[in-house]
Amino acid sequence: MDVLTQYAWIIWLVLILVFATIEVFTLELTFLMLALGSVAGLVSGLFGIPWYAQFIIAAVVAVALILLLRPPLLRTLRRGGDPARSNIDALIGADGTVVRTVTGVGGQVKLQNGDTWTARLSPITEQADVAVGERVLVTGIDGATAVVVPVERSTPQ
Repeated sequence: MDVLTQYAWIIWLVLILVFATIEVFTLELTFLMLALGSVAGLVSGLFGIPWYAQFIIAAVVAVALILLLRPPLLRTLRRGGDPARSNIDALIGADGTVVRTVTGVGGQVKLQNGDTWTARLSPITEQADVAVGERVLVTGIDGATAVVVPVERSTPQ
C-alpha cells in the first residue's frame, strides 16, 4: 500500500486528463467538476495524505462542485443563447402565398422568406381547397411538407 500512496499522483494526473478530455466533448460541466475533484485529490496527495483519504477528499470536492457550482455556471452559459429562431422553428407561424392550389393532400406555397414548399392543409382546418394567390399560415412541418391553414380575412363592418 505504500507504493500506491507514493505513486497516487500519477493516477490523479491520468484521471484529470481523462475527465478534461471527456468534458471537451460533452460540454455539460460534470466532467470538469470531476477533474477539479481529482485536482483536490492530487493536491492532498502532495501533502502526504494516505490514498484512501485522497479518494474521499476528491469525491467530496467533486460532489460539492457538482451540486453548488455547476447549476449557476450552466444558467450563466445558457442565458447568452441566441434568441433568434432557426430551421423548422423559424418556419412555424410564417406567412405564405399559395402558388399551386393547396388541398388536404398537396399543393405549393411560397413562404415570406422566399422559399417554395410543398404544402397540405392542416387536419384541424376546414378541408376546402385554398386557391392560388391566397395567403396561408404555416402551423407545422411534416418532413419536407409545410402544414398550412388559410389566413382568415376579416370583413370591415
